[in-house]
Amino acid sequence: MSKQDGRGRQVSAEPVDDLTATILHVDMDAFYASVELLQRPDLVGRPVIVGHASRRSVVTAATYEARKYGVNSAMSMALALQRCPQAVILEPHFDDYSRYSRIVMRLLGEFTPRVEPLSIDEAFLDVAGALRLYGTPWEIGTRIRARIFEETGLRASVGAAATKYVAKLSSGLAKPNGLLVVPRDRTIETLHPLPVSALWGVGPKSAEQLERLGLRTVGEVAAVPLDALARAVGPTNAARLQDLAWGRDPRSVEDHRVEKSIGHELTFEHDLTDRTEIHRELLRLSDAVGARLRRAGVQARTVALKLRFSDFTTVSRSRTLAEPTDLGRRLYEEARALYDAASENGRPVRLLGVRGEQLTGAVAALALWDDDAAWREAETTVDAVASRFGAGAIGPAALLGRAPARRIGADGDD
Repeated sequence: MSKQDGRGRQVSAEPVDDLTATILHVDMDAFYASVELLQRPDLVGRPVIVGHASRRSVVTAATYEARKYGVNSAMSMALALQRCPQAVILEPHFDDYSRYSRIVMRLLGEFTPRVEPLSIDEAFLDVAGALRLYGTPWEIGTRIRARIFEETGLRASVGAAATKYVAKLSSGLAKPNGLLVVPRDRTIETLHPLPVSALWGVGPKSAEQLERLGLRTVGEVAAVPLDALARAVGPTNAARLQDLAWGRDPRSVEDHRVEKSIGHELTFEHDLTDRTEIHRELLRLSDAVGARLRRAGVQARTVALKLRFSDFTTVSRSRTLAEPTDLGRRLYEEARALYDAASENGRPVRLLGVRGEQLTGAVAALALWDDDAAWREAETTVDAVASRFGAGAIGPAALLGRAPARRIGADGDD
């Protein structure tokens, strides 16, 4: 449900007197694009694409007005402009997205401690314990949407249901700027008319495979004999699809979810061949990853490098550290060593990525034995300056006076 353009929208416009739909999925509407429009209200209602103004770049996000022309995130900018040549392109500001995300997640926590963030712009909530205080799921969803708009000026869509799957599906159906409540006893009548692509995990290829069997709706998947479905998609997938088709999803909201990795990627306007310049961009990436690790209160046991050459050949390398770290300098040293071992002299580089993996809770180092004490002091000082004056106010001398390379965001944006 990641390419909504507002068509086929379903909402619960009137109050729903139901207490069974206690799992909510809150999803910000066109989050990145909406944050950008806070600074450009003159563009509200027009097709806007967030990304870098280069035909080699990709779309980070798009407003619903642009989506109606077939523009979607992760699409090449060249194709997006072919489909919607009148679109306005705005450069992304990832620090702003993180800041607004923190505000939204804090607001959600005011309604229930049972919050499970899924990404920067969406989360599940279990509001069963909040019904006595705030009313029905419809009333809670209405309050949440109002609070988010009041605090940020941004719109959110909310789905409420008895399971996580149906709640997430419902928020997608309600987009943009809507609330859809699906009581437990109305789950089947809501699900079964939908196309098979509404089933979680069914992409275009899977949908085509199911349609070849004559299965075009969720209801048809629910009704087909399990053994026939298993012959087409395998027994495990068949059982999962029929469970979803009948609205069965035993998963609970996990309010202690930990990110599995934190990373950044850069795609360059022009391919890089100079090793010194590539090292400099690795430093930029590593510093950004280190700052995010420290903000999240975690450290990485493994450093991973992603390297894409001009012919689109992609190489991935990783190295496990003797001790976990949240320092950009330590990440950089490992990433640079991985690059030097994997690269070929003079081979043009199109994309670089650095990622911290195998995350663990941060452990304070004893300064007496901390070999990285000097770097730790420097980077925490940078954190403090950035929190007060904004990212980029201070940083490594090697990066001073140089514009950041082109960056592509990897998160989805509905």
